Amino acid sequence: MSSNNGSKKPVIVYGASGYTGRLVCEYLRELNIPFIAAGRDAARVQAVMDKIPGIETADYEVVEVEHTAAALTELFRGAKVVSNMVGPFIKYGHVVAEACLAAGCHYMDTTGEQDWLMEAKGEWGAKFAAKGLLLSPGIAQMYTTGEIAANICLETPGVDTLDILVLWKGFPTYASTQTIFTILKAKWYYMEQNKYVEWPQSTHYEVNVPGHHVPAMVTPWAGTAHPVWFKDDPRVANCKALGGVFAREVMQGFVATQKMYEEQIAPLPPEQREEQLAAIAASIQAGMPPRENPRVNISMDSVYGSGPLVRTHCVIHGNCNYKQTGLLQAYAAYSLLQQAPKRAGFASACQAFGHRELLGTLKNFGLVMEPVLTVQR
Repeated sequence: MSSNNGSKKPVIVYGASGYTGRLVCEYLRELNIPFIAAGRDAARVQAVMDKIPGIETADYEVVEVEHTAAALTELFRGAKVVSNMVGPFIKYGHVVAEACLAAGCHYMDTTGEQDWLMEAKGEWGAKFAAKGLLLSPGIAQMYTTGEIAANICLETPGVDTLDILVLWKGFPTYASTQTIFTILKAKWYYMEQNKYVEWPQSTHYEVNVPGHHVPAMVTPWAGTAHPVWFKDDPRVANCKALGGVFAREVMQGFVATQKMYEEQIAPLPPEQREEQLAAIAASIQAGMPPRENPRVNISMDSVYGSGPLVRTHCVIHGNCNYKQTGLLQAYAAYSLLQQAPKRAGFASACQAFGHRELLGTLKNFGLVMEPVLTVQR
């Protein structure tokens, strides 16, 4: 299952050998979409593909490619959608976006890096829009499922403020861990009166968790994607997002690392900062976590929507957040192969595909419950 011609399959999963990339390929198979599984090491990608249940029924190819704009453009040419799994995206994303634009492909990724979202919007948003192409970073459970809940709150007129909380039970993958420590170097923002306001780096809270008696420790998680997506949305004046994992020891470790970064690593020269952060990240999660168990790996997205005279609250309980991410990526590709996105250029998953459509897909595959919605006005 190998080829040097990227024009025969409409979807390319770049970085398919990772935990999330494999799940995207799984759901592309379930949606009967031909795809190319691409990465820097074809043997490694093939080894991962061989372990996907039912992969023998998929129409796919494995391609080895260098991480350069020229090589990626050649691979992408003839395809329609690129699902980019190669992060940290602030480091590797620009090259992939450049290649997508040159090849005429829609671009999607799973980023949680707010600085990459801002850079992508500024550098590439208008260029993609001019070609009618979608640029959609951050299609993932930790951002999109909460965005679905936020949009359900916004269905009630008068809501102008979003207070978003996302929690999940499990351990970050190697790539996610690398990203978590990359974002320590960035500034984090929430939105107040449609302006970005910087979070203090060491911010963390104890929060009440819907459906749980025990509170959880959370952080702004680099600001998340939500304030960027809702910036200049005429419905929304204020947007804050907090997140984390249910495992308190993991969050305590992250908060301690934030403090250590500020005190010990931030003053170092840039190269030494990179080395120190990469070493810490590798020591925390150097391998691939076990496959998710829906009885163990739960997710919870809670959004309070409010205005001067209205209150809404939407909670979406789910499971297997990485599977949610894989399905969201695959469904987005499935939709783009059949019709233009609702919005071209820089857009979130909900802006591009519709929040009710995405919710229906997650429910159909048994990954989320019907949202719990309360409204007071």
